[in-house]
Amino acid sequence: MTDLPTGWEWARLDEVAEVRLGRQRSPKNHTGTQMRPYLRAANVGWNGLKLDDVKEMNFTDEEVEVYRLRPGDIVLSEASGSPGEVGKPALWNDEIEGCCFQNTLLRVRSWGPDPKYLLNLLRFEAMRGAFVEHSRGVGIHHIGAGRLSSWRIPLPSLAEQRRVVALLDGQLSGLESGLDALLLSGRRLRTLTKAILAEAIPLNLPGNWRCVSVGEAGAVDLGRQRHPDWHTGPHMRPYLRVANVFEGRIDVSDVMEMDFPPEVFEKFRLREGDILLNEGQSPEYLGRPAIYRGAPEEVAFTNSLLRFRAGPGVDPEWALLVFRRHMHTGRYIRELRITTNIAHLSAGRFKAVEFPVPPLDEQREIVARVNEQLAGVERLRKEIEDGERRIAALRKSLLAEAFSGRLVPQDPDDEPASELLARIRAERAVRIPKQRNRAPRRKKELPAPPTRVTGDDYQQETLPL
Repeated sequence: MTDLPTGWEWARLDEVAEVRLGRQRSPKNHTGTQMRPYLRAANVGWNGLKLDDVKEMNFTDEEVEVYRLRPGDIVLSEASGSPGEVGKPALWNDEIEGCCFQNTLLRVRSWGPDPKYLLNLLRFEAMRGAFVEHSRGVGIHHIGAGRLSSWRIPLPSLAEQRRVVALLDGQLSGLESGLDALLLSGRRLRTLTKAILAEAIPLNLPGNWRCVSVGEAGAVDLGRQRHPDWHTGPHMRPYLRVANVFEGRIDVSDVMEMDFPPEVFEKFRLREGDILLNEGQSPEYLGRPAIYRGAPEEVAFTNSLLRFRAGPGVDPEWALLVFRRHMHTGRYIRELRITTNIAHLSAGRFKAVEFPVPPLDEQREIVARVNEQLAGVERLRKEIEDGERRIAALRKSLLAEAFSGRLVPQDPDDEPASELLARIRAERAVRIPKQRNRAPRRKKELPAPPTRVTGDDYQQETLPL
């Protein structure tokens, strides 16, 4: 977006809005006499605010004046471990009286533009990945108040902003309704998958079945730990990690490498028929399994995965079915431990999980029947994903049209954006007192105590397609 229609102007975000980082958390503020509700990144979703789990901390009256949210404020995720989540925005409509915000969020408070226009514009920037391109950090991506403040935005007249918002509200609500229907269908498919697996492998085992532990049914190993010293070396080999393992399939589009000396590689090398399970994940995806079928060749695995190698009398395809059943019925949740909001399934606990073993011929019969049923479910799932992609494309196209000036017609009688900007500057000049030539000397303050940002503050959410 470089060429703007007549009457539009480019502006820095901090020319038309206040951009502020939220209040830092500190253990001393976990209790106090002035406890107030506050929002964090986990409360911001792609389709609005999620207020079912709003926490509290102590805010003084002075701090409340700085960090309290007002109707029309926009809150954005300042950072995320998932690149697609950086800058995810939502509009505050005073849903909770006296609510403040924490430093995993940025607040944008308009000085003149329509807040809903800014909301849709910022959502478009986040969805197209513009914020993450300018983020910093390793592991956790930060956009920062400074970068967001200097963000260039296309600004039409206030009247045109409102016309854009009105049209977007109608068009996007229709897309949201379609997306909600697809998401509901997806949830029903997951329920159907669970029912198919639970029926195939019942709790009350037939008399000719045995029940052993996972450790008795095969060998269980944890993958090799990653280390910066092994990022380069003379024996670079590909390895699979949790990002490569999905239910029933291995994604090889992003396979990384590290240095494996020959004797170490042999220990962690995968063989066809090995089953990999996510050792660390969100609880509902803990133990998500896939079978290695030989691609990519000569590959190892890291300690974000567990490997199961079937023993005598156990068909690997049967083992995959058992592990999928355990995941869908929540069996692994009884074995998990939580660290920084990530659920872990240790090798020791996994080995102790029950493993039903019917006769080998019966294993193969059940696998063939269930795979046929699940293939039908998979076809429906792909159709739902295709629908979500079409909605994503329509949404992106609609927003691109809106912020290039092609969604609604320009009205020559509208006040141009240049006059809106001039009025904002004039009003700010009156409100903000002139600074002294020399800043007064301030008493040296001790640095704020470090705060630990945990997974509880951030919540990964799939970008709505």
